[in-house]
Amino acid sequence: AGLIIGAIAAFLVKNGNPGNMGFCLACFWRDIAGAIGLHSAAKVSYIRPEIIGFILGACIMANIKGEFKSKGGSAPILRFTLGFTSMIGALMFLGCPLRLILRLAGGDANAIVGLLGFICGIAIGVYFLKKGFSLGRAHDQSKIAGYFMPAFMVLLLVFLLVKPEFIVFATEGPGSKHAPIIMSIIAGLIVGSLFQRTRLCTAGAFRDIILVKDNTLFMGALGIFIGALVMNLVFGQFKFGFAEQPVAHSDGLWNFLG
Repeated sequence: AGLIIGAIAAFLVKNGNPGNMGFCLACFWRDIAGAIGLHSAAKVSYIRPEIIGFILGACIMANIKGEFKSKGGSAPILRFTLGFTSMIGALMFLGCPLRLILRLAGGDANAIVGLLGFICGIAIGVYFLKKGFSLGRAHDQSKIAGYFMPAFMVLLLVFLLVKPEFIVFATEGPGSKHAPIIMSIIAGLIVGSLFQRTRLCTAGAFRDIILVKDNTLFMGALGIFIGALVMNLVFGQFKFGFAEQPVAHSDGLWNFLG
């Protein structure tokens, strides 16, 4: 699964996505937020089809396998705060943990610093888990609640295709760079399905190694790196170094802290 995800990510860059950004959940959500008017940075505003496909693919696969369950209600304020903080950290680094791997596979040495910070943060999290921290048990919710986000993705797809005036589409900057819509949606469907089936998680990969000495998820993360690296070399997209990397900065402190 990791090899396929990494290869698809490199393929999307080859076909128009920003450099080392075949997938980036944080960056792509930022772009969607701009497209629907939640921020005013026009250069990072676009409804990313990969996110639409990612969520719908996972939802469809969960239903096919009889695993669709709507749950929630545990520590909502804390979850919101943690998610909010995680997004700020990701955008300080300029990439979610998935893009961190893709940046490494593209030769971006700044991502090495980010990886060290990522592992350090996970180790701190594991310490709190060992001390008994828990978000509590989630409770069953109505299926309507579970289908809200997939339905919102369908609405975003309509906006993407119809292009109403109130939706912002970047004409320059990272938001203006994207692969063809149908290609991006198909890629998202495949990747979302694979994540749903494998439970692949980049943070979980290092958490499991530190916490329970299990490398199963790490093999998936390694597969993403290898798949993207090989295809980047094939496409001539690999460029090693700290300077002039696509959608990146070389401030080591903030790359680490993010």
